[in-house]
Formats: sequence, C-alpha cells, structure tokens
Amino acid sequence: MPLHLLRLASLSLPVGAYSYSRGLEAAVAARIVVDEASACEWILGTLEHSYAVLDGALFWRMTCALKHDDSERFLALDAWLAAGRESRELALEDTRMGEALLQLLLDLEVPLARRAPGRAVTYPAMFAIAAHHWRIASADALKGLMWSVVEAQVAAAIRLVPLGHTAGQRILIAAVQVIERASANAASLPDDEIGNVAPALAMASAWHETQYSRLFRS
Repeated sequence: MPLHLLRLASLSLPVGAYSYSRGLEAAVAARIVVDEASACEWILGTLEHSYAVLDGALFWRMTCALKHDDSERFLALDAWLAAGRESRELALEDTRMGEALLQLLLDLEVPLARRAPGRAVTYPAMFAIAAHHWRIASADALKGLMWSVVEAQVAAAIRLVPLGHTAGQRILIAAVQVIERASANAASLPDDEIGNVAPALAMASAWHETQYSRLFRS
C-alpha cells in the first residue's frame, strides 16, 4: 500500500470530512441507527449498495480516463457523479470537500489540479487526480477512497449513537471484507448498472436539513 494513499485516506487530510455525517445524524435521530449493530449495517450497507455502485464505479472510470489523458471523459464522469446526488446536503458535502481538496492540490502544485473545471467539482474526482499524481494504482486508490468514507462515518457514529472506540474498531475490521468486495464490484460494473437507489439515505439526508439540533453539516 503506497504511503501517499495513507495520507490521502487519513481523517487528517484538511478537507473538512469531520464536519459531515452523510445523513447518519438524521438516521440516529430517527432511531434507525441505535447501536453498534445498526451502525455497522448502515455504514457498510450504504457503502456497498450506494457509494460503491455510483461514486466507486465512476471513480474507477475517472482514474482510467486520467491514465489515458482523456480530459473530456474525466470531466463528463465528474458531471455524471455530481448529477447523482439525492439531496441538497449530499451535493453540498461532496462539492465542498471537492473544492477543499482541489485547493490543497493547487497549493501543493499538482499540475492536473489546474485543469479542473470552472464549476463545483466532486470529491472523488479530486481524489482521482491526487492518486494519479502520486502514482497510486487505481485498485488501491479505490479501496483507499472507500476506507476514508467508512472511517469518517465510524468517527461520526462514535459521537452520535454514541459508540465506544472498541465498537468503532469492530466496524472498521468488518469493513475490510466489505471494501474488498465492493471495490471489485465497482471496478467491474457495466455503465448501464451504475447508479444508487438508497431511499433511506436520501430521506435521512433530506430530514437533516430541518433537524432541530445538529452536530454535523449533513
């Protein structure tokens, strides 16, 4: 595993991931997630059946487009992903984190970052540029991206449910097998099967917009 990937997948990456819960906060408020078992089911279930089949599949294609220096396809994939967000908060989370990573890459003088589109960008697209720049294999980068999503969700669950840190570690251990399976599926998914249908996640995210008390921005 390249050490640069550990840096990109770390919660210490300054993109604001700690301030988002991807609808988990509303799921806790609605008592959908109430303990370690339901937190594990929510986090790993949404990863495998929502994130992997949209973000993961398009991220894989973005890394391939970068390898072939196909900027037009890369930008089309980025736009496709941006159009797939099911709520305002999910869209804002993605673009704000994407813009933060873009700015970081510009500050680090990553050449490809200067070719980003003149509009809001998705986080996976910027992660793909970072992975390409530091020569991280697509398969490793995809797993690293998924790991960063799970780790951020577990960190949020520890605060929200709440869970103990040992429980959080058990979810992360369970995530290893799920990420291996989900990343393989994302890399082999045909174009006409790309897309997420996650009604509970979409509703939870929409509910969060008007939730009375909130710790997170999504």
